[in-house]
Amino acid sequence: MKKLFFTSILALTVVSCTSRLGNTDKLGKNQASITGTQWILADDITNKPTLVIEQNRISGNAGCNNYFSDATIDTSAGNFSAKNIGSTRKMCNNMITETAYLEVLPKVNKYVVTESTLELYKDNLLLLKFTKQ
Repeated sequence: MKKLFFTSILALTVVSCTSRLGNTDKLGKNQASITGTQWILADDITNKPTLVIEQNRISGNAGCNNYFSDATIDTSAGNFSAKNIGSTRKMCNNMITETAYLEVLPKVNKYVVTESTLELYKDNLLLLKFTKQ
């Protein structure tokens, strides 16, 4: 029970820390294609998660394990969704970042991209911000 409580608190912390002002004025509008790009989480944490976007697939490292997922990306409305997320199953010393990241990623439904940043949103709430690798 303690572990679940701390994981939930961490997930909320990750979300609140990344919820700074983003490009919400560009939400729901035409976005550039992000297919064929690689990103790294912009937060100041160790073992930063990565995101590789290919056509209808995403993958990367969640901080310890590699993950992969089906993805739907609609550039005309800036929609983004990750479904059926799977990952390898190594145990590492600190799984908190990975657990929080993999809990937040399926909640994303919008994206905004600039030349060097990718912001992933749940409606108008910025969840994750990446910089281009």
